Amino acid sequence: MLNVRNSVLREKKSKEFDFEIALAGNPNVGKSTVFNALTGLKQHTGNWTGKTVSNAVGSSKFNEYNIKVVDLPGIYSLYPQSEEEKVANDYLNNNNASCVIVVVDSTNLERNLNLVLQILNVTDKVLLCLNLCDEAKKKGVYIDAEELSLQLGIPVVKTSASKKQGLDELINTAIKLNNDEIKTYRVADITKLFDDDYKVYIENIYRKSSEICSKCLYTPDELNESTLKLDKIITSKAFGIPIMLLMLSVIFWITIVGANYLSDYLSFFFEYIKRGLIYLFDVINMNEVLKDFIINGVYTTLVWVVSVMLPPMAIFFPIFSLLEDSGLLPRIAFNLDSCFCKAGAHGKQSLTIAMGFGCNACGVMGCRIIDSERERNIAILTNSFIPCNGRLPTLIAISSIFIANSVYSAVNSIITTLIIVLLIVVSIYVTLFVSKMLSKTILKGQASSFILELPPYRKPKFMKTVLYSLKDRAWFVLLRAVTVAIPAGAVIWIMANVTIHDTALLNYCTGFLEPFGKAFGLDGTIIMAFILGLPANEIVIPIILMSYTKGSVLTGFANLSELSQILISNGWTLTTAICFLIICIFHFPCSTTCLTIYKETRSIKITLLSFFIPTIIGLSLCLVINLLSSFRIFF
Repeated sequence: MLNVRNSVLREKKSKEFDFEIALAGNPNVGKSTVFNALTGLKQHTGNWTGKTVSNAVGSSKFNEYNIKVVDLPGIYSLYPQSEEEKVANDYLNNNNASCVIVVVDSTNLERNLNLVLQILNVTDKVLLCLNLCDEAKKKGVYIDAEELSLQLGIPVVKTSASKKQGLDELINTAIKLNNDEIKTYRVADITKLFDDDYKVYIENIYRKSSEICSKCLYTPDELNESTLKLDKIITSKAFGIPIMLLMLSVIFWITIVGANYLSDYLSFFFEYIKRGLIYLFDVINMNEVLKDFIINGVYTTLVWVVSVMLPPMAIFFPIFSLLEDSGLLPRIAFNLDSCFCKAGAHGKQSLTIAMGFGCNACGVMGCRIIDSERERNIAILTNSFIPCNGRLPTLIAISSIFIANSVYSAVNSIITTLIIVLLIVVSIYVTLFVSKMLSKTILKGQASSFILELPPYRKPKFMKTVLYSLKDRAWFVLLRAVTVAIPAGAVIWIMANVTIHDTALLNYCTGFLEPFGKAFGLDGTIIMAFILGLPANEIVIPIILMSYTKGSVLTGFANLSELSQILISNGWTLTTAICFLIICIFHFPCSTTCLTIYKETRSIKITLLSFFIPTIIGLSLCLVINLLSSFRIFF
């Protein structure tokens, strides 16, 4: 039986392993599931030397063998254009692995064989893993593994990694291949495929893949027909975008309604902890100033960020992951591809925008999938235009109060949802416009082409997907929020509690910024709140309330009615609300996103541009709105 080591693989010398196995394959074929099944859920992860492409290394013990397992990046080709392809190509050409296991999707064999044939040109120590055999069986897809093995000249093993089926046979076959107990051979027809002309080379590969599949693959006609019929609707020009907007509306409606309940529970929980801390500090006779600093400064800020940010994130990320696993997300990207190409940007930017809805720092990191440095920088510079999860509660609250609140309460949430979707559509249009301007000015260049995979439709594994998204996405963003909330709370407490002539430092700053804020339809308090909210967008509204109420601690609100009364009593109008919504979407990225941008680009210039471009756009739009309001135009 396969004995999995559930421990992080630290840097070990190669002599500690009997041999090394590499896992290669296209994205979305279950390669990571195979890797996790072989090595356990804890591995060593990092970046390839000199690259931003991430890698994963693990170990597996089978019988008396200690095996090192290297997970290569998911790629479609070995033709070295992207960083992922260069990494995989260099690794395979250097013959680092004793055996290469190529993982393919059994439900989409012909497309996957293109990479298999290319790898066979580099090494003959190849083992083909037909993964997702359970899905193929359900769909009536049959693959003759023996015939496929004869056609390729390599061993073929069927697996279902998610169910731990076929893994013992897979690793045992890899050992036999390493020990030369199984011989591979070069098929004469395959050796004729490769040509210096890339176009001819690709044509030969596609032709051979089709030829092999005609001999060993049997697919029900109704399967292909049903997929094509569904794609004709979802990716059509007439229905593609409306369906995408409808899905987005449903997601945000669920997020808006569900987050309210979760926030109430979290607030009650954190209030209980607060009382316990106060009791503890009283018992140990802690200094009153220090106690106030910890409770009303650091802890209150931390609680506000978590209780406001976690609920929508805990709902949005799982739904987003379910869309991703079902195969719908790549089709959304396909619908937007032509728009980004016309804007001089890369089609994959649509995917990084989708990541940005959860967290702009994640979206910036996702820009690694764009091969061209010029187009990658365009995507990085415009990712913060997309309202992230941290801004979502603020947008919802202000939209509900000043726009949706005028309608019947039963449809208030629906109107709020439509407003949020409208704001997102506007942000996407601005993203396209700015991308076009950047591609014509400081980031000139020729647009590149790319392959966007449309994976088969799948029924997502609900619990597994939800738990994964909460662990890998929500936890990452929450940890970032906690990290920045603690120092932010300290700074805010100091500004609100340190006084000069009985006036808090915060009030001096808001007074100084008042004329500047009024020119843009805002006020000094709002401007100062965004400045202090640099660590996390979640604390902008609490800072505004604290300043308006002349308090010394971040202030929440019991309900939207209370928030409405405070804002209106401090001079907020419909113009103020619209300008606030605009500047909330178009302003400098949070500190974590700025740091991520610098780490990804190693460019101070790009980091500064990402800071100032959205801010200038936001202030310009606010200035226009304020001028129109002053002349009684539209307002």
